Amino acid sequence: MSRIFINGRIVSIRKIVILFILPILLILPRCSSSKFQSFSQFQISGFAQGTSYQITYYAENAIISSRSIDQKFSELDNSLSIYKPYSLINQFNNSETGITMDEHLFKVVQRSLKIWKESDGIFDISILPIVEAWGFGVKRHSNQPSDEVIKNALACSGSDKLHVIGKQLIKDIPCLKIDVNGIAQGYSVDVIADYIESRGVKNYLIEIGGEIRVKGRKYPGNQVMRIGIEQPANDDEKEESGISKIIELKGGAITTSGNYRKYLQNGSKKLSHLMDPKTGRPLENELISVTVKTSNAMSADGYDNVLIGMGIKKAFAFLKKHKELEAYFIYQDADGTVRDTASIGFFK
Repeated sequence: MSRIFINGRIVSIRKIVILFILPILLILPRCSSSKFQSFSQFQISGFAQGTSYQITYYAENAIISSRSIDQKFSELDNSLSIYKPYSLINQFNNSETGITMDEHLFKVVQRSLKIWKESDGIFDISILPIVEAWGFGVKRHSNQPSDEVIKNALACSGSDKLHVIGKQLIKDIPCLKIDVNGIAQGYSVDVIADYIESRGVKNYLIEIGGEIRVKGRKYPGNQVMRIGIEQPANDDEKEESGISKIIELKGGAITTSGNYRKYLQNGSKKLSHLMDPKTGRPLENELISVTVKTSNAMSADGYDNVLIGMGIKKAFAFLKKHKELEAYFIYQDADGTVRDTASIGFFK
Protein backbone atom coordinates (compact mmCIF):
# COMPACT_ATOMS: atom_id res chain seq x y z
CA MET A 1 0.00 0.00 0.00
CA SER A 2 1.12 3.56 -0.57
CA ARG A 3 3.06 5.12 2.29
CA ILE A 4 3.96 8.58 0.92
CA PHE A 5 1.36 11.29 1.35
CA ILE A 6 1.60 15.04 1.19
CA ASN A 7 -0.49 18.13 0.66
CA GLY A 8 0.66 20.91 2.87
CA ARG A 9 0.53 19.06 6.13
CA ILE A 10 -0.19 15.48 7.08
CA VAL A 11 -3.18 15.17 9.38
CA SER A 12 -3.78 12.18 11.63
CA ILE A 13 -7.23 11.50 13.05
CA ARG A 14 -6.75 7.92 14.22
CA LYS A 15 -3.83 5.62 14.63
CA ILE A 16 -4.52 1.98 13.90
CA VAL A 17 -1.23 0.15 13.66
CA ILE A 18 -0.04 -3.39 13.50
CA LEU A 19 2.66 -4.17 16.03
CA PHE A 20 4.61 -7.11 17.33
CA ILE A 21 3.50 -7.85 20.88
CA LEU A 22 6.43 -8.42 23.22
CA PRO A 23 6.94 -11.94 24.59
CA ILE A 24 5.77 -10.94 28.08
CA LEU A 25 2.19 -10.85 26.81
CA LEU A 26 2.14 -14.57 26.16
CA ILE A 27 4.06 -17.26 27.99
CA LEU A 28 3.60 -20.82 26.80
CA PRO A 29 5.31 -24.03 27.96
CA ARG A 30 8.88 -24.35 26.84
CA CYS A 31 9.75 -26.77 24.09
CA SER A 32 11.41 -29.97 25.30
CA SER A 33 13.77 -30.07 22.33
CA SER A 34 17.34 -29.28 23.34
CA LYS A 35 17.94 -27.90 19.85
CA PHE A 36 15.39 -25.14 20.34
CA GLN A 37 16.70 -24.45 23.84
CA SER A 38 19.92 -23.26 22.19
CA PHE A 39 18.07 -20.80 19.92
CA SER A 40 18.46 -17.08 20.55
CA GLN A 41 16.56 -14.08 19.24
CA PHE A 42 18.29 -11.89 16.66
CA GLN A 43 17.02 -8.61 15.27
CA ILE A 44 17.87 -6.41 12.30
CA SER A 45 16.11 -3.07 11.98
CA GLY A 46 16.41 0.11 9.99
CA PHE A 47 14.73 2.33 7.41
CA ALA A 48 13.89 1.44 3.82
CA GLN A 49 11.20 2.25 1.26
CA GLY A 50 10.25 5.39 3.16
CA THR A 51 9.43 3.54 6.38
CA SER A 52 10.94 1.46 9.16
CA TYR A 53 11.49 -2.28 9.12
CA GLN A 54 12.28 -4.96 11.67
CA ILE A 55 13.39 -8.54 11.15
CA THR A 56 13.25 -10.84 14.15
CA TYR A 57 14.48 -14.40 13.78
CA TYR A 58 15.42 -17.31 16.02
CA ALA A 59 18.49 -19.44 15.44
CA GLU A 60 21.59 -20.79 17.11
CA ASN A 61 23.78 -18.13 15.51
CA ALA A 62 23.42 -14.72 13.84
CA ILE A 63 23.42 -15.90 10.23
CA ILE A 64 21.69 -12.93 8.56
CA SER A 65 23.69 -9.73 8.10
CA SER A 66 22.25 -6.23 7.90
CA ARG A 67 24.37 -5.70 4.78
CA SER A 68 22.61 -8.57 2.98
CA ILE A 69 19.21 -7.10 3.90
CA ASP A 70 20.28 -3.67 2.65
CA GLN A 71 21.28 -5.27 -0.62
CA LYS A 72 17.84 -6.84 -0.99
CA PHE A 73 16.14 -3.50 -0.40
CA SER A 74 18.45 -1.87 -2.94
CA GLU A 75 17.52 -4.48 -5.55
CA LEU A 76 13.83 -3.92 -4.86
CA ASP A 77 14.13 -0.13 -5.09
CA ASN A 78 16.06 -0.38 -8.34
CA SER A 79 13.10 -2.22 -9.79
CA LEU A 80 9.94 -0.95 -8.10
CA SER A 81 10.43 2.50 -6.56
CA ILE A 82 8.87 5.51 -8.28
CA TYR A 83 11.05 7.63 -5.97
CA LYS A 84 14.26 6.45 -7.64
CA PRO A 85 14.65 8.23 -11.02
CA TYR A 86 16.77 5.38 -12.39
CA SER A 87 14.41 2.55 -11.35
CA LEU A 88 12.98 0.10 -13.84
CA ILE A 89 9.44 1.20 -13.12
CA ASN A 90 10.36 4.80 -13.93
CA GLN A 91 12.00 3.62 -17.14
CA PHE A 92 8.63 2.14 -18.05
CA ASN A 93 6.74 5.27 -17.03
CA ASN A 94 9.04 7.45 -19.14
CA SER A 95 8.93 5.15 -22.15
CA GLU A 96 6.72 5.48 -25.19
CA THR A 97 5.70 1.83 -25.51
CA GLY A 98 7.22 -0.26 -22.72
CA ILE A 99 10.26 -2.13 -21.40
CA THR A 100 11.66 -5.55 -20.54
CA MET A 101 10.88 -6.41 -16.92
CA ASP A 102 13.19 -7.95 -14.34
CA GLU A 103 12.02 -10.71 -12.00
CA HIS A 104 10.69 -8.31 -9.33
CA LEU A 105 8.65 -6.10 -11.63
CA PHE A 106 7.36 -9.13 -13.53
CA LYS A 107 6.04 -10.84 -10.40
CA VAL A 108 4.45 -7.67 -9.03
CA VAL A 109 2.78 -6.72 -12.32
CA GLN A 110 1.50 -10.25 -12.91
CA ARG A 111 -0.11 -10.41 -9.46
CA SER A 112 -1.43 -6.85 -9.78
CA LEU A 113 -3.18 -7.59 -13.06
CA LYS A 114 -4.70 -10.73 -11.56
CA ILE A 115 -6.08 -8.75 -8.62
CA TRP A 116 -7.28 -6.01 -10.99
CA LYS A 117 -9.37 -8.53 -12.91
CA GLU A 118 -10.75 -10.18 -9.78
CA SER A 119 -11.68 -6.83 -8.24
CA ASP A 120 -13.37 -5.44 -11.35
CA GLY A 121 -10.81 -2.66 -11.53
CA ILE A 122 -10.90 -1.49 -7.90
CA PHE A 123 -7.18 -2.27 -7.57
CA ASP A 124 -5.31 -0.69 -10.47
CA ILE A 125 -1.58 -0.01 -10.63
CA SER A 126 -2.05 2.36 -13.59
CA ILE A 127 -3.54 4.93 -11.22
CA LEU A 128 -0.34 7.02 -10.97
CA PRO A 129 -1.62 9.88 -13.20
CA ILE A 130 -4.62 10.22 -10.85
CA VAL A 131 -2.43 10.04 -7.74
CA GLU A 132 -0.19 12.77 -9.19
CA ALA A 133 -3.17 14.94 -10.07
CA TRP A 134 -4.22 14.97 -6.41
CA GLY A 135 -0.71 15.74 -5.14
CA PHE A 136 0.14 12.33 -3.68
CA GLY A 137 2.92 11.48 -6.12
CA VAL A 138 6.63 12.27 -6.14
CA LYS A 139 5.94 15.92 -7.00
CA ARG A 140 3.86 17.05 -4.08
CA HIS A 141 1.27 19.80 -4.19
CA SER A 142 -1.86 20.88 -2.34
CA ASN A 143 -3.99 22.00 -5.28
CA GLN A 144 -7.28 20.18 -5.72
CA PRO A 145 -7.46 19.16 -9.40
CA SER A 146 -10.10 20.54 -11.72
CA ASP A 147 -12.60 18.32 -13.50
CA GLU A 148 -10.55 18.68 -16.67
CA VAL A 149 -7.35 17.56 -14.95
CA ILE A 150 -9.15 14.53 -13.51
CA LYS A 151 -10.59 13.70 -16.93
CA ASN A 152 -7.13 13.81 -18.50
CA ALA A 153 -5.68 11.66 -15.71
CA LEU A 154 -8.39 9.06 -16.23
CA ALA A 155 -7.63 8.99 -19.96
CA CYS A 156 -4.00 8.13 -19.11
CA SER A 157 -4.87 5.28 -16.75
CA GLY A 158 -6.49 1.85 -16.94
CA SER A 159 -4.87 -1.57 -16.67
CA ASP A 160 -6.74 -2.64 -19.79
CA LYS A 161 -4.09 -0.57 -21.59
CA LEU A 162 -1.29 -2.71 -20.09
CA HIS A 163 -0.07 -5.95 -21.69
CA VAL A 164 2.45 -8.56 -20.59
CA ILE A 165 4.07 -10.49 -23.44
CA GLY A 166 6.78 -12.76 -22.07
CA LYS A 167 8.92 -10.40 -19.99
CA GLN A 168 7.80 -7.38 -21.99
CA LEU A 169 5.48 -4.85 -20.34
CA ILE A 170 3.69 -2.95 -23.08
CA LYS A 171 1.42 0.10 -22.83
CA ASP A 172 -1.05 1.30 -25.43
CA ILE A 173 -0.52 5.02 -24.78
CA PRO A 174 2.69 6.89 -23.84
CA CYS A 175 1.10 8.80 -20.93
CA LEU A 176 0.15 5.63 -19.04
CA LYS A 177 2.22 5.25 -15.86
CA ILE A 178 2.14 2.68 -13.09
CA ASP A 179 2.67 2.81 -9.32
CA VAL A 180 2.98 -0.49 -7.45
CA ASN A 181 3.17 1.01 -3.95
CA GLY A 182 -0.14 -0.66 -3.14
CA ILE A 183 1.44 -4.11 -3.35
CA ALA A 184 5.24 -3.67 -3.46
CA GLN A 185 5.78 -3.43 0.29
CA GLY A 186 4.04 -6.76 0.82
CA TYR A 187 6.11 -8.22 -1.99
CA SER A 188 9.24 -6.88 -0.30
CA VAL A 189 8.27 -8.70 2.90
CA ASP A 190 7.98 -11.94 0.90
CA VAL A 191 11.36 -11.38 -0.78
CA ILE A 192 13.06 -10.89 2.59
CA ALA A 193 11.25 -13.93 3.99
CA ASP A 194 12.33 -16.11 1.09
CA TYR A 195 15.91 -14.92 1.51
CA ILE A 196 16.17 -15.70 5.22
CA GLU A 197 14.47 -19.06 4.69
CA SER A 198 17.13 -19.82 2.07
CA ARG A 199 19.69 -19.31 4.84
CA GLY A 200 18.01 -22.02 6.93
CA VAL A 201 15.92 -19.80 9.21
CA LYS A 202 12.55 -21.40 9.99
CA ASN A 203 11.26 -19.13 12.75
CA TYR A 204 10.89 -15.42 12.11
CA LEU A 205 8.77 -12.29 12.00
CA ILE A 206 9.36 -9.71 9.27
CA GLU A 207 7.71 -6.29 9.41
CA ILE A 208 8.07 -3.48 6.87
CA GLY A 209 5.93 -0.42 7.49
CA GLY A 210 3.32 -2.51 9.32
CA GLU A 211 3.17 -5.28 6.71
CA ILE A 212 4.00 -8.57 8.43
CA ARG A 213 4.90 -12.15 7.61
CA VAL A 214 5.46 -14.82 10.22
CA LYS A 215 6.70 -18.37 10.33
CA GLY A 216 7.27 -20.69 13.29
CA ARG A 217 7.50 -19.65 16.93
CA LYS A 218 9.56 -17.57 19.32
CA TYR A 219 12.44 -19.39 21.00
CA PRO A 220 13.79 -20.55 23.34
CA GLY A 221 10.39 -20.14 25.02
CA ASN A 222 8.38 -21.94 22.30
CA GLN A 223 5.92 -19.02 22.13
CA VAL A 224 3.33 -18.33 19.46
CA MET A 225 3.83 -15.11 17.50
CA ARG A 226 1.22 -12.53 18.49
CA ILE A 227 0.12 -9.48 16.54
CA GLY A 228 -1.75 -6.62 18.22
CA ILE A 229 -4.23 -4.41 16.38
CA GLU A 230 -4.58 -1.01 18.00
CA GLN A 231 -8.03 0.42 18.45
CA PRO A 232 -8.69 3.90 17.00
CA ALA A 233 -7.93 6.82 19.27
CA ASN A 234 -10.30 9.74 19.54
CA ASP A 235 -9.70 12.77 17.34
CA ASP A 236 -7.60 14.28 20.10
CA GLU A 237 -4.11 13.32 18.90
CA LYS A 238 -2.77 13.50 22.45
CA GLU A 239 -4.77 10.45 23.45
CA GLU A 240 -2.91 7.20 23.10
CA SER A 241 -4.52 4.23 21.42
CA GLY A 242 -4.87 0.89 23.14
CA ILE A 243 -4.73 -2.66 21.87
CA SER A 244 -8.23 -3.71 20.86
CA LYS A 245 -7.52 -7.09 19.27
CA ILE A 246 -4.72 -9.63 19.46
CA ILE A 247 -4.26 -12.36 16.90
CA GLU A 248 -2.00 -15.40 17.17
CA LEU A 249 -0.24 -15.99 13.89
CA LYS A 250 1.43 -19.36 13.46
CA GLY A 251 2.31 -18.67 9.85
CA GLY A 252 1.40 -16.44 6.92
CA ALA A 253 1.00 -12.71 6.48
CA ILE A 254 -1.09 -9.84 7.77
CA THR A 255 -1.33 -6.33 6.28
CA THR A 256 -3.51 -3.26 6.69
CA SER A 257 -4.92 -0.59 4.39
CA GLY A 258 -6.52 2.48 5.92
CA ASN A 259 -7.51 6.09 5.31
CA TYR A 260 -7.05 7.20 8.92
CA ARG A 261 -3.55 8.64 8.74
CA LYS A 262 -3.20 10.49 5.44
CA TYR A 263 -5.75 12.60 3.68
CA LEU A 264 -6.40 16.00 2.21
CA GLN A 265 -8.12 18.53 4.43
CA ASN A 266 -10.55 20.41 2.19
CA GLY A 267 -12.34 22.81 4.52
CA SER A 268 -14.28 20.63 6.95
CA LYS A 269 -14.11 17.64 4.61
CA LYS A 270 -11.40 15.00 4.75
CA LEU A 271 -10.43 13.51 1.37
CA SER A 272 -8.81 10.09 1.49
CA HIS A 273 -5.45 9.43 -0.16
CA LEU A 274 -7.01 6.22 -1.49
CA MET A 275 -8.23 6.85 -5.02
CA ASP A 276 -11.14 5.35 -6.93
CA PRO A 277 -9.66 4.30 -10.30
CA LYS A 278 -13.06 4.61 -11.97
CA THR A 279 -13.90 8.16 -10.89
CA GLY A 280 -10.41 9.59 -10.45
CA ARG A 281 -11.44 10.96 -7.08
CA PRO A 282 -10.75 10.07 -3.43
CA LEU A 283 -12.46 6.97 -2.18
CA GLU A 284 -15.55 7.52 -0.04
CA ASN A 285 -17.19 4.77 1.99
CA GLU A 286 -17.71 3.74 5.61
CA LEU A 287 -14.46 1.80 6.04
CA ILE A 288 -11.64 3.22 8.15
CA SER A 289 -9.25 0.29 7.80
CA VAL A 290 -9.08 -3.29 6.56
CA THR A 291 -6.59 -5.85 7.85
CA VAL A 292 -6.11 -8.95 5.69
CA LYS A 293 -4.65 -12.30 6.72
CA THR A 294 -3.49 -14.81 4.11
CA SER A 295 -0.52 -16.98 3.18
CA ASN A 296 1.80 -14.33 1.70
CA ALA A 297 2.30 -10.61 2.18
CA MET A 298 2.03 -9.60 -1.48
CA SER A 299 -1.49 -11.00 -1.73
CA ALA A 300 -2.51 -9.53 1.63
CA ASP A 301 -1.17 -6.13 0.61
CA GLY A 302 -3.01 -6.14 -2.70
CA TYR A 303 -6.33 -7.45 -1.39
CA ASP A 304 -6.50 -5.09 1.59
CA ASN A 305 -6.74 -2.28 -0.97
CA VAL A 306 -9.47 -4.16 -2.81
CA LEU A 307 -11.61 -4.67 0.29
CA ILE A 308 -11.33 -1.11 1.55
CA GLY A 309 -12.30 0.11 -1.90
CA MET A 310 -15.41 -2.05 -2.01
CA GLY A 311 -17.08 -1.01 1.21
CA ILE A 312 -18.10 -3.50 3.87
CA LYS A 313 -21.07 -5.20 2.17
CA LYS A 314 -19.29 -5.93 -1.11
CA ALA A 315 -16.12 -6.83 0.79
CA PHE A 316 -17.85 -9.66 2.65
CA ALA A 317 -19.36 -10.91 -0.61
CA PHE A 318 -15.85 -10.90 -2.11
CA LEU A 319 -14.46 -12.87 0.83
CA LYS A 320 -17.04 -15.60 0.26
CA LYS A 321 -15.49 -16.17 -3.17
CA HIS A 322 -11.91 -16.02 -1.86
CA LYS A 323 -11.65 -18.53 0.95
CA GLU A 324 -7.89 -17.99 1.16
CA LEU A 325 -8.50 -14.52 2.62
CA GLU A 326 -9.64 -13.48 6.09
CA ALA A 327 -10.22 -9.86 7.07
CA TYR A 328 -10.87 -7.56 10.00
CA PHE A 329 -12.74 -4.29 9.41
CA ILE A 330 -12.96 -1.03 11.34
CA TYR A 331 -15.72 1.24 10.06
CA GLN A 332 -18.13 4.03 10.89
CA ASP A 333 -21.81 3.26 11.01
CA ALA A 334 -24.55 5.65 9.84
CA ASP A 335 -24.43 7.77 13.01
CA GLY A 336 -20.63 8.02 12.98
CA THR A 337 -19.93 5.44 15.67
CA VAL A 338 -16.71 3.51 15.11
CA ARG A 339 -17.30 -0.25 15.06
CA ASP A 340 -15.45 -3.37 14.01
CA THR A 341 -16.23 -6.77 12.54
CA ALA A 342 -14.32 -9.66 11.00
CA SER A 343 -14.69 -12.70 8.80
CA ILE A 344 -15.25 -15.97 10.65
CA GLY A 345 -11.69 -17.28 10.34
CA PHE A 346 -9.73 -14.11 11.02
CA PHE A 347 -9.04 -14.79 14.70
CA LYS A 348 -8.66 -18.56 14.32
